[in-house]
Parts: sequence; C-alpha cells; structure tokens
Amino acid sequence: MAKLQQEVLQGTKKVKSINQFRWTFVFIILIGAVVNYLDRANLSVANPLISKEFGLSPLQMGVLLSAFLWPYALANLPAGWLVDKIGPKKMFTGAIGSWSIVSLLTAFTSSYSIFYTLRVLLGISESPFFPSATKAINTWFSKKDRGTPLAVVNTGSQIANGIAPPLLTALMLAFSWKIMFFVIGAAGLVVMVVWWCIYRDPSKLELIEINKDEQEEVQIQSTEKKIGWGSLFRYKSTWFMIFGNFGLVYTMWTFLTWLPGYLVADRGLTILKTGWIASIPFLMGIIGVPLGGIISDYFIRKGYQPIKARKIPLVCGAILAACAVIPIPYVSGVNAAITLITIAYFASSVPTGVIWTLATDVAPKNMVASLGSIQNFGGFIGAALAPIVTGAIVQATGSFEFVFLVGAVLLIVSAVSYGIFLKKPIEVK
Repeated sequence: MAKLQQEVLQGTKKVKSINQFRWTFVFIILIGAVVNYLDRANLSVANPLISKEFGLSPLQMGVLLSAFLWPYALANLPAGWLVDKIGPKKMFTGAIGSWSIVSLLTAFTSSYSIFYTLRVLLGISESPFFPSATKAINTWFSKKDRGTPLAVVNTGSQIANGIAPPLLTALMLAFSWKIMFFVIGAAGLVVMVVWWCIYRDPSKLELIEINKDEQEEVQIQSTEKKIGWGSLFRYKSTWFMIFGNFGLVYTMWTFLTWLPGYLVADRGLTILKTGWIASIPFLMGIIGVPLGGIISDYFIRKGYQPIKARKIPLVCGAILAACAVIPIPYVSGVNAAITLITIAYFASSVPTGVIWTLATDVAPKNMVASLGSIQNFGGFIGAALAPIVTGAIVQATGSFEFVFLVGAVLLIVSAVSYGIFLKKPIEVK
C-alpha cells in the first residue's frame, strides 16, 4: 500500500513538472506571437502617415500592405517542411531573430522600394513561427489537451491586434513611425534569447507520460508508413483546408490592413481617435481565439471525434461572421458599424483557435507542421489578396460597400469547405 502511494506521488510530481515546463514555453510562444503580430500590424497603424509621406494612392498602399503577405504565404510551404526536419527550437530562433533585424532595418529606410523589399523579407522570416509553435505543442501535449494551448498561442495575434492601435499610435505620434518599428524589432530579439535558453524537446520518459492515455494510438503511428511533403497535395482534405482557410484569413486581413484607413476615410474619424476605436474589435478577438480551442476540447472530452469537434466552433464562427459583415456598409452610425465589425471579428477569430489544432488531427504524425503550413499558405494567399483587392475596390468605387460583401461570400465558402467537405484525417496507404 505504501509502495502504491509512493508511485502515485511520484507520478503526480512528474505530471506537475511536465505541466510547469510546457506551459512556460507556451507562454514564451504567446509573447513571441504578440511581437510577431505587432510587426505585421505596424504598417497598418502607420498607413495614413506613410501614405502621405510617400504620396501613395489607395491601390499603391494596398500593394505595400500586401508586400509582407505574398512572401509569407509562399514561404509557409518550405517552412513547415523545415520545421518537421530541423525541429522547432532552431527554426523558432532563426525566424524571430531574422524578422526582428528586418524590423530594425525598416526604421532607417526612406525609400518606397527599400520599404517594399524589407516587407517581403519580413514575410519570409516570419513564416516558420506558427509551424514551430504547432510542432512544439504537438510534441508536448496529447491530442485531447493540445487544443487549448494552441488556442492560447493564437491568442497572441489578437492581443497584438488589440493593443496595436493605441500602443503603436501613441509611439508613432510621440516619436515617429520609424521609432515604432525600432522598438518592436528590439523586443523580438529579447524573446529570441529567452526561447533559445529555455526550450528543449521532451525525453522518452516524458513522451510516455504525455501520451500515456493514447499508447495504442502512439504505437500505431510509430509503425505506420511515412508520407512525403509533396504527397499531401494528393489528398482532398489538404485542398479543402487550403480553400477554407483562404476565406477566413482574407476577411480578417481586410480588417487588419484597412480598418484604420476605413475609419478615417469612410467614417471621418481622426487618426488619434481611430487608434482607440480600431482596437475594440481586436480586443474581442482575445476572447474569441481561446474560446474556439476550449469549445473543441470540450466536445472531444464528450466523445466527439477530433475533426468533428474542431469543426463545430470553426463553422459556426464563420457563418456568424458572414451575417455580421453584410450590413456594415449600410448602417449610418459609427457606433453601429463598430458593433457589427466587432461581432464579425470576434466570430471570425473563434475558428483561429482551432485551425492549427485541426492540422494536428488531419495530418500524419511526421507531417504535422507541413500540413499546418500548407493550410496557412492558403489562408495567407487570401491575406495577400485582401489589401490589394480592397484598395482596388475603394479606388474604383470610392466606397467600401463591395469590400464587405466580398468578405461575407468568402466566409460562407470557408464554412462550406470545412463543414461539408473536410471529413476525415489523411490515411497513409
């Protein structure tokens, strides 16, 4: 009896030790995600000032806003493969170090062409971040537990989007947009050093403890055939994930890149007031992202299959967001418009909490980061098109009306792709 009690006590201590460590690095990744998205949001916040300084038309500004997104989308394809091959520690370190240096260099540019080039490099250097985070969490958490930490990590983007308008606007107006870029770059280098010093892969004993409730599944996975990166494109599930994420991320990046400009140009707000009001939808995203992970983990514990459990918050969020987006251009008051935008952004952020977790459920074990990156590639093709298409629509029509209608249609496409067509994990034959 005493021996049994001692074994239980040792097991409890071991679980507690693992939990303390893995949630420590989840917190580090969360801070990295905040810095990551501040680097993306800084140009959107500085949109009115940089447009004026460089004399840019709406379409030209849309092209500059998308300069980060095209390379980021394309670089996701090799980034996921490299994370699966090299591991999350080295790839995370290299990514955050590279993008921080790019941000520092941006603070010293005064040329449109150099600015554009640096935004391209920023996109390439940021591409391994979320695949690295997904790989690390997939390794340290079991299937029934990983939805919540992945949702927490993805919340970093919403925290950044929420604090970016007031924080970065204050920095920009107190000093300059160049100082704003410099401060964010320096913050990234600090996170890089902390990650390198703390993160490690789990030991064999830790892996056994982490997956003790799924040993039969782990045994099956260890004997299954490996799949190559290119082979993922032969499966319908991969393509439905690409199309589904395209619609979600397109709409979110319409808000991320053009919301300050929309509030100034279409709703007549000042830059200072825009900095505070534009943060409201993004602050609600801080609630939406973890909610998606919590809901999906709840349904898994209730006995739902993982893919079905992830699809519940994903599809419901996309449909609710579409319903909120449609009436935005037709309401006259600023308060009504902000309320609808807030509902739309909150609802579209709920799926974000399960997108990367869904990749761990659909992908073969050796291709988790790769499939997650391919899905993210689809999303950021949408993100890259969003500012350009928005700029072109505004320039051609002088209105944002069709901007929101396009977003609503793509959200429905996303709900259909995930909800109806994505049904089962990739089976290696």
